[in-house]
Amino acid sequence: MASTNLKLDPPGTLSRPGPVGRVVRITFGLICLWYVAGLIEISASVKTSNGGIRETIWNGIVIGLFLISYVINIGYSRAWKKWPAVASAGVFALIAGFSYLTEGIFQTQTLARAIWSWEVYLFSHLGIAFLVAGVIGTPGCEMRAFHDLFSRLTGVPTQEHVCPVGPLNPIDRWEARQSWR
Repeated sequence: MASTNLKLDPPGTLSRPGPVGRVVRITFGLICLWYVAGLIEISASVKTSNGGIRETIWNGIVIGLFLISYVINIGYSRAWKKWPAVASAGVFALIAGFSYLTEGIFQTQTLARAIWSWEVYLFSHLGIAFLVAGVIGTPGCEMRAFHDLFSRLTGVPTQEHVCPVGPLNPIDRWEARQSWR
């Protein structure tokens, strides 16, 4: 697994993505926001008729726990390593345990709402960051897109971060070597 250590590079270290990198970022953004739209669609009823938490909510939990540390650490310039994922999983476990003690079941409305809210935030943040990164051509990780936009609007340089997971770093490096660029 890639490190969640925060290693910011000086401005201008990374090359801006070319057309392929931008399209991939926009595609990832649309996928994230499509998932958020699915979550919003079920917002009135986060549990099934048989009392379980809807599958749509469970679908995002593993990938969300994998991504949350990157979103927090890189997006907010924090060096908290895996703690955002540990804290998220811990909160969900505490809610599930309390639910079991008070109601005799793990999959309660409270747990469903907690996971649902967390996923709406996470995938909205990620989706919008991917879209902004694709549109403005943010170098490196999409979680620096808001920093890059701020830098462009104010003229204040901001640091960059290599994408620690996924295909963006290899795509950007490949595009930077192409003669058509």
